[in-house]
Amino acid sequence: MLRMRRRRLVGAAVGTAVVVGTAGAVSHHQQQKYANQASAAQQQQEQAYQQGVADAQAQQQQIAPPPQDVPAPAAPPSAATGPDLTAQLQQLSQLHNAGVLSDEEFAAAKQKLLAG
Repeated sequence: MLRMRRRRLVGAAVGTAVVVGTAGAVSHHQQQKYANQASAAQQQQEQAYQQGVADAQAQQQQIAPPPQDVPAPAAPPSAATGPDLTAQLQQLSQLHNAGVLSDEEFAAAKQKLLAG
């Protein structure tokens, strides 16, 4: 009778150990499964975020393209160049009016002054 009790007790202990071991394995498997699912969901969210950023940048470029390099405006003529050019044109005009320069000579000299 004592042996029977021991066998039952040992059998119960072994059965309990098997149940506990199986429960631990199942629990571990579920935790891994949930961790993998969470990781996959996070990756999908990250990809969706990156795609959204790329879409927003593309849309912004379509609405307002980046500014092109605009050439700097030409420097205005300095005070010394302006009156000097005007004086030279007046001198050419006086020479033309006085008959020293022909129409062709006057036009050529004026064009040369204006071209720089």
